[in-house]
Amino acid sequence: MADFREPPPLFNDDREDENDDLFSSAVQSPVSDKTATPEDQRPSEDPLTPHNSTASLTPADTPDLFESAQGPIAEGGGPDLPPASDGGDDKHQTKIFPTPLQEVPLEEEADEPDIFDTMSSPKLQLNQDTSEPPLPPSSILPPMGAPLTPPVVPVTPTATPSLTPNITPAAPTPVTPVAMPRTTPEQPQAEGDGTEEYIQITVSDPQKIGEGMSSYMAYKVTTKTNVSYFRKKHWSVMRRFSDFLGLHRKLVEKHLHSGRIIPPAPEKSAIGTTKIKLGSDKNADPGSAEFIERRRASLERYMNRTGAHPTLRADPDFREFIELDAELPRATQTSALSSAGVLRLFNRVGETVNKMTFKMDESDQWFEEKTQQIESLDAQLRKLHAAMEGLVSYRRELAISTASFAKATAVLSSVEEHSSLSRALHQLSESTERTHTIHHAQADADFYVLSENTKDYIHLIQSVKDVFHERVKTFQTWQHAQITLAKKREAKAKAELAGRMDKVQQAQEEVAEWEGKVERSQEEFERISRAIKKEMEQFDVMRLKDFRDMVVKYLEDLMTSQQQIIKVWETFIPEAKAIS
Repeated sequence: MADFREPPPLFNDDREDENDDLFSSAVQSPVSDKTATPEDQRPSEDPLTPHNSTASLTPADTPDLFESAQGPIAEGGGPDLPPASDGGDDKHQTKIFPTPLQEVPLEEEADEPDIFDTMSSPKLQLNQDTSEPPLPPSSILPPMGAPLTPPVVPVTPTATPSLTPNITPAAPTPVTPVAMPRTTPEQPQAEGDGTEEYIQITVSDPQKIGEGMSSYMAYKVTTKTNVSYFRKKHWSVMRRFSDFLGLHRKLVEKHLHSGRIIPPAPEKSAIGTTKIKLGSDKNADPGSAEFIERRRASLERYMNRTGAHPTLRADPDFREFIELDAELPRATQTSALSSAGVLRLFNRVGETVNKMTFKMDESDQWFEEKTQQIESLDAQLRKLHAAMEGLVSYRRELAISTASFAKATAVLSSVEEHSSLSRALHQLSESTERTHTIHHAQADADFYVLSENTKDYIHLIQSVKDVFHERVKTFQTWQHAQITLAKKREAKAKAELAGRMDKVQQAQEEVAEWEGKVERSQEEFERISRAIKKEMEQFDVMRLKDFRDMVVKYLEDLMTSQQQIIKVWETFIPEAKAIS
């Protein structure tokens, strides 16, 4: 009876196994993830527990298994295996397993990878599951299956949500900015073409109003704009020449000290004005007609340059000038021979002397370079204007000479007896007369396109110099305030040393006053310096555009005139060849 005992349970204490389930699942979960065979995915026991290693070992195989699993058992602190020479244990082990373990020998399991060599319990459990049908599955699987399932199930969902929020929102992130820049630049460009502010002013229809010395010239000023603060989009008013000069004087008084570059107004000519006033008809004298046309073109360029400045066109005086459909108050200080004109002449002389005598120690490298650039540009523009004046004079002389040649050939054709030669000379006279007209038109184009624009820029450079001089005057005011403040502080110190307390209080008030003036002068100097830099940026952009348009217009007019001349002489060639 002693030899046929009931086999001891594979797990002696269920509570102990339940406490070790978390550790066994943590040890076995990497193995089950890396091996894909169905046998390895079955629940296995902890190789470090003592009952798991001794319950299924045979006496003959105990030494080999101990050698292969020596490392894990020693580290896990499990009990030593029974010796193979113990006969009682041999008999007891054979009674536990009535069926022989011949199907899966341990020698074959030794050839498996290292992960199976270091863990013997999965191999023994495989032998128990396949070779011991009498044992119920509930005695082996439930204890291991119940704890293994909960750790595996929550691990999978916890890993998946941790990756999903990191990947899912990252997918649309690069798509959104790529799609937006493709549409964003196109929309503002389309809107900017329709909403860009512009103002175009035309001066036309010069009219002489009155007779004698009380007469004056009036011009029609037509404005087209889409600027929002103007009441209309297209309108016209009548203005006399003195109104233009009065507008320029107001703008200079209000904006020059702030560092704004004011476009120069046309100069007033006493001789030309007197000739127009005394003349009965402006078309009777060609010189008067040319003078009026030159002034009209100058006024138009002045108004367009002033309107192109965003600050000047928003000025109330400028808006009243181009919008008010009534006569403006007469500007009394614009006469060249008035007392105001004489006073302005003396002021200019005084400023010129101040420019020559005072030399500012420039601390800003930008202003020093710009000053040299402006001086060089002024000198080169004056040379260019002189060359253009010579070119215009040459073309006009060419037109006059061509007209004389046409008259001479016409007279010769009338006295020539040979019919074919007379006809050819007459045709030559007509062709030369047409070339005379073309040369005269080209001379006018050279004058108004090249010469007058260059002259305007010479005066505009003078306006730039005036702005730079305003900065120098602001610097002088600042230096004067600093010198006066030093004197006031010295006077205060003397009064304190002398013990005259009645003057100390007054000296303190004066020192505080001049300290405020010094601070305000410094702020004004810094402000006008920033304004001048901004104005010069706009000036460079405008100058580049104006000179580009000027050169393109000149070349187009020159090509047109040359093509017309070629066409005229191509028409005359058959007549010349027909002479016989």
